[in-house]
Amino acid sequence: MGQQPYRYERKFLVDQMDAQQVRGMVRRHPAMFYEPYPPRYVNNLYLDTEGMENYFDNVSGTSDRRKVRIRWYGDLFSTVENPTLEFKVKRGLVGTKYSYPFAPFALDERFCHTYYRDVLRQANLPPQVREYMHEVHGVLCNRYYRRYFATKDQRFRVTIDAQMTFYQVRKAANRFLHKYVDYNHIVVELKYAPPLDVEADRISSFFPFRLTRNSKYITGIESVYE
Repeated sequence: MGQQPYRYERKFLVDQMDAQQVRGMVRRHPAMFYEPYPPRYVNNLYLDTEGMENYFDNVSGTSDRRKVRIRWYGDLFSTVENPTLEFKVKRGLVGTKYSYPFAPFALDERFCHTYYRDVLRQANLPPQVREYMHEVHGVLCNRYYRRYFATKDQRFRVTIDAQMTFYQVRKAANRFLHKYVDYNHIVVELKYAPPLDVEADRISSFFPFRLTRNSKYITGIESVYE
């Protein structure tokens, strides 16, 4: 837990191949990517201020911007035993992530802002983080199936995200009926340290994918809020 090193993330949006075809292309890459971890479902509960400051900062491409989410793996609607609070922070083109253990909670019809505040009181967070978390509330939940790839030297990592589903989250009680499912797009991300940017150009050149500023948070908000 704590802060990760700053890194680049190049994102590609794929809409002309299925997940199996994309996986095959990554495995055939000259950089010889392999799968260091088994695939799994990733779940995120995004939080934002009343004025949606994080959303608008990301839409406008503000140099210093952040996203705040609670992440867990496996089942979506369940008792979440080991969630992690994450702050994704961008400084220009590079980003880092701050992570903190969060208190267990249940994502079901009981979930509302009052329930979130009760869970927050149980979380062991640094004072400045806890103070900020009182200013935000849940606005979006998303889920996708992720496969992990890496070069043997671990300098480059690739993730493939498919089966993306987004749910609107309200401050009142939630039944999670207002959702958007995207089976037509796959998001590929290439992740690496800043000194490797030139070499990353060569790796990216083998991907026939469209480079994008794709943000699952922005996509989700714009899909489930009309």
